[in-house]
Amino acid sequence: QVQLVESRGGLVQAGGSLRLSCAASGLTFSSYVMAWFRQAPGKEREFVAFITWSGATTYYADSVQGRFTISKDNAKNTVWLQMNSLKPEDTALYYCAADLGGLGSRSYQAYYYWGRGTQVTVSS
Repeated sequence: QVQLVESRGGLVQAGGSLRLSCAASGLTFSSYVMAWFRQAPGKEREFVAFITWSGATTYYADSVQGRFTISKDNAKNTVWLQMNSLKPEDTALYYCAADLGGLGSRSYQAYYYWGRGTQVTVSS
């Protein structure tokens, strides 16, 4: 049974930092593209970042480029999202997702496995 479990998010002031993790089990982690998406109330799910199976390639949404960093450790079956210089508009439910065999995608439809999400709230 595949499970993706995000770490607890939290409340942070604008300009602050937060690091999310996602622990995977039940899959061959090293074969998967891993991604983070987010969804704010009343809005569609939005791509944040992905990292390829080897970790060699990363891709970010324009809105987070230069502020967020995605990384993974295949030995630990874990992917992280380091979020710096947070803004109130980063407030959302953040989801971890996994895609087997792909090259990476900004579309949520490409990802088969999903975590339950973790709330990140940035106060102004």
